[in-house]
Amino acid sequence: MKKNVWGVLFTAAMMASLTAGCASKSSTNDAKGTTAADAKGTTAADAKGSGDMTVYMVAKGFQSQYWQAVYKGAQKAAGELGVHLEFQGPDSESDIAQQVQMMNNAVQMKPAAIGLAALDVSALNDSIKSSQDAKIPIIGFDSGVPDAPDGAVVANAATDNYKAGEVAAENTYPLIKDLIANSSTSVRIGVLNQDATSESIISRGLGFIDKITELIKADGKTVCITGNDKFVTDSKTDKGSSADVILDVAVPAKVEASLMTTDAQTILNKEDTICIFASNQKTGEGLITGDENLGRLGKDVIGVAFDSGTMIKDAIKDGKLAGAVTQAPVEIGYQTVKLAVAAAKGEAVKDADTGSQWYTKDNMESSEISQNLYD
Repeated sequence: MKKNVWGVLFTAAMMASLTAGCASKSSTNDAKGTTAADAKGTTAADAKGSGDMTVYMVAKGFQSQYWQAVYKGAQKAAGELGVHLEFQGPDSESDIAQQVQMMNNAVQMKPAAIGLAALDVSALNDSIKSSQDAKIPIIGFDSGVPDAPDGAVVANAATDNYKAGEVAAENTYPLIKDLIANSSTSVRIGVLNQDATSESIISRGLGFIDKITELIKADGKTVCITGNDKFVTDSKTDKGSSADVILDVAVPAKVEASLMTTDAQTILNKEDTICIFASNQKTGEGLITGDENLGRLGKDVIGVAFDSGTMIKDAIKDGKLAGAVTQAPVEIGYQTVKLAVAAAKGEAVKDADTGSQWYTKDNMESSEISQNLYD
């Protein structure tokens, strides 16, 4: 009889152990069905314990190295603060519907706070209002959430993108100043943007356009702008296609690498082009790819990019690109989680400018710059 009792107890213990093991493996993220170890971006805090607080971040994407760097910074802050982190992003930065669903899922999970980098604020407004009604504070990051319902976004962790565009222009102009001054005919500067909807891209492009216009005019030359309607309308540059310097702004119909490459080739094929600025990683890579069979970059066309990645870094090292502006993506993720936790606790929060820097082959290995450059 005693042996039978022990046998029953042993069997019960084994069943309990197996049940617990299965339960631990089935924890998923509602947005994409991911586990805590899944590469799609769900992570728990480190050994300090995650406690009861969850911060849910909805990015513009997940696959690019930029968003992986943001995720890395967010993980670091979550570990330090002892909170649970859910990090999601659509498969493509043109997939607005997928991001809307992720935001809806985030609100339904009722986290302590939500971090949001909006692809299209108008499409997200209902979700944002639902978050506000549920008293879930939103922290904007990267491009933030411009024109969101009043009071929904309590702070932003982001690069001042307009200022970053100005940094690009201020460092580009000395490279092309003499070409403009000595030309007997008009010259062209291309501006490549992946879209005309996100705040980061628009502000960055306009910052470059407005500052380069100011610098050119200060040297007595005329400037006009042509191309994409959004940038033409919102810029401080005279509209038209005839001046000493023509700013030629391109935006693809969809956020696709092949279309960005085509835009780059179109401007590179214009004989009067002396410079092209690509306002993010994808357009920078499109510029490099577009030049492969033309060979103008680093020769008669000055190429300038934004962000980082292996292709851009290698092109700068090889002299195809003169330089680029880097954000601090790790810091963006880190500050977003810090602000989210503070807001969830009812503490006063304010915007965090995570900064930008100009880098070239001469300084990209320095500790100050290299920490912000991802592969």
